[in-house]
Amino acid sequence: MGRWWLLALACMAVATVRAEEEEASARLLASKHILNRYLVEDMDLVVKYTLYNVGQTAALDVHLDDFSFPEEMFKVVGGQLHVKLDRVPPQANVSHTVVLRPTRFGYFNFTAAEVRYKTSEDASQIQVAVTSEPGEGAIVAFKDYDRKFSPHVLDWGAFAIMTLPSLGIPFILWFSSKSKYEALAKGKRRRDE
Repeated sequence: MGRWWLLALACMAVATVRAEEEEASARLLASKHILNRYLVEDMDLVVKYTLYNVGQTAALDVHLDDFSFPEEMFKVVGGQLHVKLDRVPPQANVSHTVVLRPTRFGYFNFTAAEVRYKTSEDASQIQVAVTSEPGEGAIVAFKDYDRKFSPHVLDWGAFAIMTLPSLGIPFILWFSSKSKYEALAKGKRRRDE
């Protein structure tokens, strides 16, 4: 019976030491967000990556790689899809933004990016993590987006030109009859004087 207590005590001591070692190392939480409300063909698409270090030491040699944007569907306008950071301090966060331009419309599955880092300077094993996945999004054709959100100045101009005869002709007829009656009324007043 005494041996079981001794064995249980030894297991708890090992677990406690192991937990303290893990808490002392760097731990990154990564997120990936699409910041646009509408995803439109040939318009900018903003992707924000955020890395949070919730550990007690700095994360070193951090690599953020996103292979989910194929070159035949997206053109990189600003930023980079493969980023190397020397370190992420403990209890801090780092953000990175990429501006892309979709070249095709349709549904696209936005998958996770990969994050690789060392948990400490003497760590021999590289820690691998993935970001959150924004999921599937519909990239709208520019023609459809423009049809829905443009001010339609040309359409309103054509409408005004087409309604002008139906409003202008009755106004001209009314104005000419009004002028005739005013001229007759003035002539009558002069005769009465």
